[in-house]
Amino acid sequence: MTGKGAAIVFAVAMMAEPAAAADIEAGRETYWRYCSSCHGEMAEGNGPMRAVLMVKPADLTVLTANGGGVFPLDRVIRRIDGRDPLVSHGSEMPVYGDFFHEGGRETVEAEDGTRVATSGAVADLLAYLRTIQAR
Repeated sequence: MTGKGAAIVFAVAMMAEPAAAADIEAGRETYWRYCSSCHGEMAEGNGPMRAVLMVKPADLTVLTANGGGVFPLDRVIRRIDGRDPLVSHGSEMPVYGDFFHEGGRETVEAEDGTRVATSGAVADLLAYLRTIQAR
């Protein structure tokens, strides 16, 4: 099966699977290793690499507030995995090759119940980012 048929089968299969439990601690470690140099220790967009970037890093603690009280799950996933490229340092973000595409396929659930397929590394990072949202 190819094309649209395969995509539909994959989408239905993903909806049938329960959302995997993401690992917040693994997400925190991923953040520190791959994100903090640009987004800063407290994820407020003030990391040491900020000065050399063409587009200043976002304050990741206000994603939910800026989304009208809803964490912008799909947008964040697409930005992290490169499907919504942000050319802020001469190349698409992230600059880490296939790291954010590895780790198996998982689903994460948005506030509205929508499930989105992503990698394990991204699912863990999202779990961490959700814990640091301003209240």
